[in-house]
Amino acid sequence: MAAKEDFYAKVTPRRQRQTRPGTVKHGSSLDVLLSMGFPKTRALKALVSTGGRNVQAACDWLFSHVDDPFLDDPLPREYVLYLRPSGPLLHQLTQFWQQSRITCGKNKAHNIFPHITLCQFFMCADGKVEALCDALQAAVGQWRGRFPNPLPLELYTSSNFIGLFVNEQVAETLKSFATDFATEAAAKADVHVEPHKKQLHVTLAYHFQTNHLSSLEKLAKAVDVAQGCDWLAVLFSRDIRFANHETLRVMYPYAPQNEDELELVPGDFIFMSPVEQGTASEGWVYGTSLNTGLSGLLPENYVSRADECDTWVLHGSYSFLNCASPTNMGGAIGGMFLDGHLDGRHLEDPSPVDPPSLNVVCQPMQMLRPNSQSLLPKRTLFVCRHGERMDVVFGKHWLTQCFDAKGRYMRTNLNMPPSLPSRSGGFRDYDKDCPITVFGSTQARLVGEALLESHTVIDFVYCSPSLRCVQTAHNILRGLQQDGKTKIRVEPGLFEWTKWVSGASLPAWIPPTDLATANLSVDTTYRPHIPISKLTVSESYETYISRSFQVTREILAECKNLGNTVLIVAHASSLEACTRQMQGLNPQNSKDFVQVVRKIPYLGFCACEELGETGLWQLVDPPILPLTHGPNHSFNWRETLLQD
Repeated sequence: MAAKEDFYAKVTPRRQRQTRPGTVKHGSSLDVLLSMGFPKTRALKALVSTGGRNVQAACDWLFSHVDDPFLDDPLPREYVLYLRPSGPLLHQLTQFWQQSRITCGKNKAHNIFPHITLCQFFMCADGKVEALCDALQAAVGQWRGRFPNPLPLELYTSSNFIGLFVNEQVAETLKSFATDFATEAAAKADVHVEPHKKQLHVTLAYHFQTNHLSSLEKLAKAVDVAQGCDWLAVLFSRDIRFANHETLRVMYPYAPQNEDELELVPGDFIFMSPVEQGTASEGWVYGTSLNTGLSGLLPENYVSRADECDTWVLHGSYSFLNCASPTNMGGAIGGMFLDGHLDGRHLEDPSPVDPPSLNVVCQPMQMLRPNSQSLLPKRTLFVCRHGERMDVVFGKHWLTQCFDAKGRYMRTNLNMPPSLPSRSGGFRDYDKDCPITVFGSTQARLVGEALLESHTVIDFVYCSPSLRCVQTAHNILRGLQQDGKTKIRVEPGLFEWTKWVSGASLPAWIPPTDLATANLSVDTTYRPHIPISKLTVSESYETYISRSFQVTREILAECKNLGNTVLIVAHASSLEACTRQMQGLNPQNSKDFVQVVRKIPYLGFCACEELGETGLWQLVDPPILPLTHGPNHSFNWRETLLQD
């Protein structure tokens, strides 16, 4: 095998090289792929890249990577051997992971799940991965019955590191196991493995802010290291080309507008290297898709930071206590997580959640969600932007088109609603509080119908006092067939950043009683958490963010134990403002916030789930498909068809 440095020398920035446009045996699967006409190198790469799960997964990978400029590159993957906890200790560490992330934000330790490193990263040719897994199985078999259990772990903290260290004498025993694995790997797979020589430990936190030390240390001391645990020997691999790249998760779909842009599919991952960003304009990044291998420019507000291990592939998991046949989970390591967090499931569990295949380009969005039928119902928060608004489609002076001198409404376009609710302050109040269009109502109803089709039941609906939001919520309930059954709670605290309101006063919103009179499903008995009197004109960004966070927390507290699903219908800014701090993340600066808001379309929809009973929340894939539509300009047949 060539020296590692030779392989690394091949890893040049993709932009310079690219042309645009326990285990399952590989043997039988390889034969099937070869009989289908796939070249052997490609078939092996597909099997290895999907963890040897099955022929279908390998085929899906090959079809999605058909235009990958590196499809035939002989560069092997990098492998690593970890000890990973399971059982009660894993549950303890998972709780620490979640609470520390919420309390202090993400630190470097969160990039990889809890583990003890047994060797350095090493490379193995695709054709020898099966032998490598056999080597690990053989090494574990030799150590069953004499593996130290429980492992004595001792908490250590410093100004920028917190971890659980293995007792030195026991650590030497673990290193002996790693040496035996290295020997087996050399004999069976002709692979050089370098056992870990440093102190063995489980990293809990590092590279964190100094002021978070006391909080993290307090959480670490709550971890009961005496809890039972079956330590598992697990073998992972990663694509060596992206070892030093930042991993990003695609949050929103994006269709390329130019040849040098990359298509984005929610659930995909993007690899981004700082050295490749030289020609990307502000607000754009250059990255490579995990699902297709293609590279291009993409809007940075359509992606979010992910953990490094989210894209790793699991090749085998072996128990030192359980003598049953080893388990191969296959596929991306994200398959062992529920939407990005550890699910506490034993790797040797005989009925694990089947990891999602890598062909997300071809799958409907619902298939991206993990199977959660066996789990207890989770509290879910949906946040949705209102539908298409009249003043954007027909211009700021739409009132002069639709109202005569006596204030009587007259429809002048099919996309204008047939009628509008009357307003006690007169039709001029529509200037700051416009309705949605007919198409806006259709958009909302489509979202409701999709929620109904996904068997989603909305227990509570809250919305901004803006008429466009109330009408959107009403039509979502119509699509859900819940109009009249579920009432909309109008919450002024959900109104957008008041700095964006023109003039010296806030809109004169229609009171809930008048909305109900106009046959909108509004709860007239609801008492807001933040009344209109508490809103101020031209509030600061910090005040708006604080208000949104406060009202979201109070809404969720109000609904707890009364229903599992809450829908907030508000503004584009609400998708960010109502969810970011619920995840324990710090608010973005106002400039970045505005860039995010600009990218959220009508009926933009996001979902958050609570992590157990912890009160912590995280973004997950919505249960419905996204809604995309194109512009449709006004058509005057006289001007177009009667021209000379």
